Amino acid sequence: MKTVAFLTLGCKVNTYESEAMLKLFHQAGYEAVDFKDKADVYVINTCTVTNTGDSKSRQMIRKAIRQNEKAIVCVVGCYSQVASEDVISIEGVGVVLGIQFRKQIVDFVNEYKTTQKPVIKVSDVMKLSRFEDLDIDEFTRNTRAFLKIQDGCNNFCTYCIIPKIRGNFRSVPMEQLLSEAEYLAEQGVKELILVAQETTLYGKDLYGEKSLHKLLRELCKISGIRWIRILYCYPEEIYDELIQTIKEEPKICHYLDLPIQHANDEILKRMGRRTTKQELIDIISKLRREIPDIALRTTLITGFPGETKEQHEELMEFVDEMEFDRLGVFTYSPEEDTAAARMEGQIEEEVKEERQAELMELQQEIAFDTAENMVGKEVLVMIEGKVADENAYVGRTYRDAPNVDGLIFVNTEEELMSGDFAKVKVSGAVDYDLIGGLI
Repeated sequence: MKTVAFLTLGCKVNTYESEAMLKLFHQAGYEAVDFKDKADVYVINTCTVTNTGDSKSRQMIRKAIRQNEKAIVCVVGCYSQVASEDVISIEGVGVVLGIQFRKQIVDFVNEYKTTQKPVIKVSDVMKLSRFEDLDIDEFTRNTRAFLKIQDGCNNFCTYCIIPKIRGNFRSVPMEQLLSEAEYLAEQGVKELILVAQETTLYGKDLYGEKSLHKLLRELCKISGIRWIRILYCYPEEIYDELIQTIKEEPKICHYLDLPIQHANDEILKRMGRRTTKQELIDIISKLRREIPDIALRTTLITGFPGETKEQHEELMEFVDEMEFDRLGVFTYSPEEDTAAARMEGQIEEEVKEERQAELMELQQEIAFDTAENMVGKEVLVMIEGKVADENAYVGRTYRDAPNVDGLIFVNTEEELMSGDFAKVKVSGAVDYDLIGGLI
């Protein structure tokens, strides 16, 4: 049987798109194998949000070529969108796709197999007005699935190249999403994870108003779906109807990912963000007031051009005061053809890394305290697998997004299956993770 191996870099949007392309290969008779194994076709879904994303993409392309020189290597996604010439210059690459044409990826593989001539398909994303019809409604291997509800972005933050890679904001029609979600539920999916460049603005282009709350209400009606999780909510776009929906619908996890990036007003303005420190405090306070058990994740950028020691300390104080449940910190990475890359006052890498370490050390203290405070509480856990050679299982609470947040280890002699939901009493905490037993 023909084999295909995928490697996905970058955000959860890329994860969704990889799963959708894997479906296409599955339909064409391919068996999926691990990326480290020898395969007939390798697909590298790339990232270019940071300089490390670029270099990692190139590294993985070359790794695939080394693993099987006769394989067809397909490079897709953000890095190939902005640097297709660099990608195709790597000897051994056969197919290069940007952020369009991925529904035809198997056809392009076959074309290259026949002609032995590189296939390059990269469109002008700024001319795109319709969401690419790419879905995973016929193939899934998990009890959770990503549901991509929108693509593109109109914000043009000064540090970000995403609008030039992904194009303008484009929502997926609601009926298409509901059909996809219904099929996923029929296949055993228990958790839907909504992803987009900016989930909070969903539907504004199609329906003339923010419609995420309407989509959520309809998704909650689907039998079999137990959890719905929302990622990438820009704080300035959070609105009352959305908060009320999260509050009222029991299937929606009390969890939000809020990419705030910084807390100093001057830095926020230079970033092109549309919030102030006080507005961030107000929306965080409102979310916690309306939904007391909500878990909030955020991401920050440290070492932005011109960031002073005092501004960094202000960000530290903000993190200390807000006590985010989950937090990640990126060092600023200048992206070619962005306003921030041309700004004066670029920060030395050593200083960026020092500031990143300070922020993460502070957040670690907060996160460990948060985990300790969970001891003695009863939580609902989604089981994800068994711990080898032990009477224990690994799972997640509503507070934990897959692959980015903590886990809970459940001690029991009872037999559980992936996708089962179990009531667990937390008995201990180890760093970011919890330990508990069945109730």
